This record gives sequence, structure tokens and C-alpha cells, in this order.
Amino acid sequence: MSGVVADDGTVRIPAPDEASSVYAKGFFGTPESGGSLALDRYEAVYLTEMGRADVTTASGRPVGWPAVFRRAVRADAGFPVRYLVFRDLRQRGYVVRATPPPVAFSVLPRGGVLHKTPSRFWVEALSERDPFDLARLFDLADRAQTAKKQLLLAVVDEESDLTYYRVRRAAPSGALSSPPLAAPTVGWLSDDRVTVHEARAVDELGRSLAYGSRVGDRLELSLLEATYLAGSGQLELRDARTGRSVSREQLERRARRLDPRFEERRAAYRELRGRKLVVKTGFKYGAHFRAYPRNPDHSHAKYLVQAVPATHRTSWPEIAGGIRVAQGVRKEFVLAGVVVGGPIRFLSLERIRP
Repeated sequence: MSGVVADDGTVRIPAPDEASSVYAKGFFGTPESGGSLALDRYEAVYLTEMGRADVTTASGRPVGWPAVFRRAVRADAGFPVRYLVFRDLRQRGYVVRATPPPVAFSVLPRGGVLHKTPSRFWVEALSERDPFDLARLFDLADRAQTAKKQLLLAVVDEESDLTYYRVRRAAPSGALSSPPLAAPTVGWLSDDRVTVHEARAVDELGRSLAYGSRVGDRLELSLLEATYLAGSGQLELRDARTGRSVSREQLERRARRLDPRFEERRAAYRELRGRKLVVKTGFKYGAHFRAYPRNPDHSHAKYLVQAVPATHRTSWPEIAGGIRVAQGVRKEFVLAGVVVGGPIRFLSLERIRP
């Protein structure tokens, strides 16, 4: 197959019979009036690299694959990363079409027929050095959901290996009802935890409602749990050293001093508890919370949740590590995007093999 390359790396195949053959074998290019075929940069570079296209300049001078690639790179910032993703998906047997923003590619299911089969995936191509931008991912996930597409992120590392993540809006939920205590109980504040000694409250809070941790005959509550229970009028706080009453405001000030991200974590905790989930620390897994749909005595944690600002930006290696740990222990990795005093949105990320 012979084509003519333009300065921007695109290629036009003028002969109708050759154009028809290329289009029929993988739906490459866009047919033009008169029977010619226009290849975009990704298709042109791929077909020349695979040895399926001989390319010349308009004057007839042969152009090899490296030169076609360099033309595409000059014309399109970020082309090398996106081309690696295009190439990988094509090698996996998918029909891939470059698209305008917000994502790089639209991908048909295997065996799909262009213009007859709806695309299945939206794929965004990223370098591991690109920032992880939570606000943008929320926007992409919303758009993909509206368009009824699965959103995939293809992240290319510094050795040109690819990792794919499926991204979707999440709605974590459980089934544990949490009726309030019949009467408030006393919690004793010492350092960074609160202890409950009253036998009735220890049994009800610890066993039935899955708060805190039983240690001997007492119940140890985290500051998050204590703040939550005090806010609903179920816990009266006293200083363990002096016996004096401790206001909820004093408890919150202490919590903020000990944990600069306390407000974000508290907002996420309150939201998850409101969704009938049991919420425990996720420290051993490197996350803020692990969340159970029912009492932990009868179920495993379903989610690992990280509470972050809704505008959170970080590095991809940090996020990749969290996802890997979650899937290694068979849990769903969820980011809680927090606007303190505002709505909380959840985003699920899962490593997949497309």
C-alpha cells in the first residue's frame, strides 16, 4: 500500500483499491470522495511501523517509519505517549479512533464494526509524570457515564510499559442500621483516644454498632468516632486526668492539632456512616479507612477509602500504590473528594487488563 505523507504526519492513500483494502482490514482511516483514504497520525505511524504502508512525499521521495514518526511528534505535543497507547490497543485487537477532547481515543469492543457498533471505551492516555488531577477525573467520569462509556486511563511509565485503570463514579453503601444509644454514656479523653467503661455502652457500641475496639472490658474509640458520637448526643466527654467536662469544640481542636487533615477525614467518615457502612481505620493498608457493608464480625471490608480535597492533585505513583494494595487484599479503592461543609463525591479506580 502506498501513501503520501503530509508535514503533520498524516497520510493520504490515493488509489481506491488500496484504500479499500486498508479500510476493510481493521477500519483504518476515513474514506474520502473519489475512493481515497485519509489516515490520521496514529494510523499512519502504526501502519508504517507494522510494514503495511510504503510512504512517500508529494514529490515521490520515500519516507521511512522514523521520519513519519518525527513528523507526527513535531506536529502534536504529547504524541509519543498517546501513540504507545494507540499501538497497544491495536495490538490487542481493538478498533481505535482518535477523538477530540476530553479523551484521546474512542474504542470499539472486540469484533465491533465501525459506524455500526457503538464504542465501548473512552481512553485517556497519560504519562506517569502527569499529575493525578482528581477534579478532572470527576469531570471525565461524569461525561463518560452520561455517554454510556467505560472510562479507561492508560498510564505510560518511564520504560514505556502501560497500566490501565477503569475509573467510575462510586456510590459506596452498606446495610448496618445505627440506632442511637438509649442514653448517653461517658467517654474519657486521654491523648489521641477516648475510652468508654460503662458495660452497657461498651456492649452496645462495640458489639452491635461496631464502633471502636474492645480492649479487655473497655471500649477504645478514635477521635473521629468520639467526635461523631458526641455530635449526635450519644457521648459525654471528660478529661481522663482531671475528670473535668470536655466540650465537643475542645475535642475537635485537639483532633485538628494532631491531624491537619482531620476535617476532610471527619466529613468522609460522617458520609460513609450515613451510608450505613461500618468505618474503621485503614492504617494497615496505607489508607484512611476501610469500610464494611455489615458488622465486621460477619463480613469483610469492601472498600479502602482515602479522603482528599475535591481538587486533590498528586503524583501517579502514589495513587498506583494505593490501588495495587487495595486489589491485593480484594477491596475497592475509592477516593472521597471532600468539600468541607459541601457535598462529597466518590471515585473508584481499578487496575484492569483490557
